[in-house]
Amino acid sequence: MTIEQIHNKFLNCTGVCTDTRKIFKDCLFIALSGDNFNGNTFAKQALEKGAKYAIIDQEGYIIDNKTICVKNALETLQKLANYHRKHLDLPIIALTGSNGKTTTKELINAVLSKKYRTVATIGNLNNHIGVPLTLLSIHKDTEIGIVEMGANHQKEIQFLCKIAEPDYGYITNFGKAHLEGFGGVEGIIKGKSELYDHLIENNKDIFMNGDDKIQQQKLKDYKKTICFSSSKEECDYQIEFKEVNPFVAFSFDNTIIESKLIGTYNFTNLCAATTIGKHFKVSTDDIKSAIESYVPTNNRSQIIQKGNNQIIMDAYNANPSSMEVALDNLNKLSDKRKIAILGDMFELGNDAAIEHQKIADLVTKLNLDKIYLIGENFNKVSSKNYKIEIFSSFDNFKLNFKEISNSTILIKGSRGMALERVLELL
Repeated sequence: MTIEQIHNKFLNCTGVCTDTRKIFKDCLFIALSGDNFNGNTFAKQALEKGAKYAIIDQEGYIIDNKTICVKNALETLQKLANYHRKHLDLPIIALTGSNGKTTTKELINAVLSKKYRTVATIGNLNNHIGVPLTLLSIHKDTEIGIVEMGANHQKEIQFLCKIAEPDYGYITNFGKAHLEGFGGVEGIIKGKSELYDHLIENNKDIFMNGDDKIQQQKLKDYKKTICFSSSKEECDYQIEFKEVNPFVAFSFDNTIIESKLIGTYNFTNLCAATTIGKHFKVSTDDIKSAIESYVPTNNRSQIIQKGNNQIIMDAYNANPSSMEVALDNLNKLSDKRKIAILGDMFELGNDAAIEHQKIADLVTKLNLDKIYLIGENFNKVSSKNYKIEIFSSFDNFKLNFKEISNSTILIKGSRGMALERVLELL
C-alpha cells in the first residue's frame, strides 16, 4: 500500500495513536516497537478497543482488512507525517535550542492562538516520533502549526526538518545540553544550526535574537531574518527589559507586560513569542493578555508556595547553562533566606566531572544560605564550604533531611533525578 493510500485511510480516522492505553474511537494505531517491546503484539488489542486501522510491520499479526502491513512502522509514521505536511496549506514554525524550547513553544502558542487556530507540540514530544505525531494532529481548519524539535546528536534536527518542512524557525540558544551526544559545545552549535541550514537552503524566514552573538554570526549574511533586541535599534523589534521581582516584566510598543515567568533567562523566550506574535499581526493588547495569562507547568520555572516556603520548582531538566542562569536568578532575589537544592546533570560525557565542579565552585561565591548537592556526580566534587552539604543519592538526602522554613528554595536537576520529590519533604 502506498503512502498516499495510507494517508487516505488516515483522513477517515479521528487521529493517530501509538499507545494502546490511550486508544480513542476510530483512530489509526501505529505499532511502534522498541528495545523491550514489540508494538505488533498490541495491534489486536488496539482494534478491539476501537481503533479503525492498525499499521503493523510483521505479517504474523495481520488481522483481516483492518491491519495494514508495511516494511517498517516507524518509517511509515514519518513518511505519512511528511506526506500530510505537504498537503497542508499553512505555515509551520519550528523551534529548537539547548534551553527554553518548551516554554518558548507554549508562549508562542498562547500568543498566536489569540488570533489563529493553532496546533502545537504537546509537552516535549519533540523527537523522531513526537514531531510526526504533532504534524498528524494538524487538521484542515488549523491556521498555524508550531513544532518543537529536540536532539542530542548531530543530523537529528536535519532529519526532523525534512519531515516537518518548516516555513519559519527560531533557535532559543546554544548551551551546554547533551554535550556527550553532540561531542562538545561546537557540536551543539553545529547540530542546532541544522535548523538554520534547512531554512536558508529553502529561502525561508528565521526569527533571530539580535543580542545573541552566535545567532548574529550564523545569520550575518542571510537577508530573511526577523530580528528582536533589547539594545540594537537596527533590529525589527525593540523590547525593553524592566525587572524580575521575581517575575519578568518588559516593555514593548509602549506597553508594560508582566509575565508569570521567573528569571532573566526567560526574557528572551518572552521576546521571541512577542516578536512572532507581532510578525503574524497579533495585536499588542492580545500579546499582553496571552503572556500575562500564561502560567508555567510541569516543573518548569514554577513558583509553588509550600507552608512558609516559596519554591522555585525547575526540576524538569538541567544542564550547566540552565543551572548557572537559575542560580544567578536565585542570587539576585532580595529574599532573606535562599537555599539551592541541586541534582546531577546528565549526558555530559567526559565533561561531567569538570562541569559539576564548576557548579560547586559557583555556589560558594553566591549569596545563598544553604546548598544541597545530590547525586553521584556531585558526590565527587571537592568543596569545604560550610554552606554546602553533599549527598550521593536522593535517598541519602531524604534520610538526612532537616526541616526548612521561611526560605526561597530553588530545586533543579536533570529529569532522571526527579527532584520534584523534594516537595514531599517540605
